[in-house]
Amino acid sequence: MDHFPTNWGRPRNEAFDPYATYPIHQRPATKDTFAEGVQRTQQPIVTGTSVLAIMYKDGIMMAADNLASYGSLARFKDIQRLHPVGTSTVIGASGDMSDFQAIQSLLDEIVTDEFTHQDGHDLGPAEVHEYLSRVMYARRSKIDPLWNSILVGGFRDGKRFLGYVDLLGTTYSAPSIATGYGAYIAIPLLRAAVDGKQDTLSEADARSLLHDCMRVLFYRDARSLDKYQLATVTAAGVSISDQIQLDTQWGFAEGIRGYGAQTQ
Repeated sequence: MDHFPTNWGRPRNEAFDPYATYPIHQRPATKDTFAEGVQRTQQPIVTGTSVLAIMYKDGIMMAADNLASYGSLARFKDIQRLHPVGTSTVIGASGDMSDFQAIQSLLDEIVTDEFTHQDGHDLGPAEVHEYLSRVMYARRSKIDPLWNSILVGGFRDGKRFLGYVDLLGTTYSAPSIATGYGAYIAIPLLRAAVDGKQDTLSEADARSLLHDCMRVLFYRDARSLDKYQLATVTAAGVSISDQIQLDTQWGFAEGIRGYGAQTQ
């Protein structure tokens, strides 16, 4: 039913229009109740998937692929999701990449401030982790979270550090941690090889372990990529590798029912 009287035909001249619906150009503009309200991010848009990190005898090692997905579209394939903070810390992020860039800016500003003080002190991994936990919890309390899960790893004063913080400000530490889909299918592999053995695990074995886990994730995670970067933090400092290509085999797929042209 058409509820606008002016659309029913021209009213009589003597008729009074109590609702001010005539003429059309004098109708009051409809006001959007939420037009002036503060809007928050309702969901992440361009996202990164799993980050893996482990302790080994000389420090910590972290891996993340280079893909940033726009929904289910593999949109950006050269994104670095590992970021050095100072001289002894590296962070890796899952979740919204624009929020991760905001976190990078915050941390870079703090590192610059610490440098300009010239007092011989800088932030270590434990301090970076504590700072991020406060930032994430503060944003969550404003109902405007930074949509990320972040791993913080480092080596300072002869001690290794590996911690986790997410968009709610939840934190914990462990010898092996993974975010995203890796928290489901990579963690069992990492725990079996690392937990309780981190003091004897060599760098070569740690590198091989993460390589195998990234291959498993590429097979199983639809939002992953076959190119990744590896970060190591030791007494010598922070090192982030160039892109590493995974070697994968897909011949087994032809034996799967429903694959390709196979009908039976």
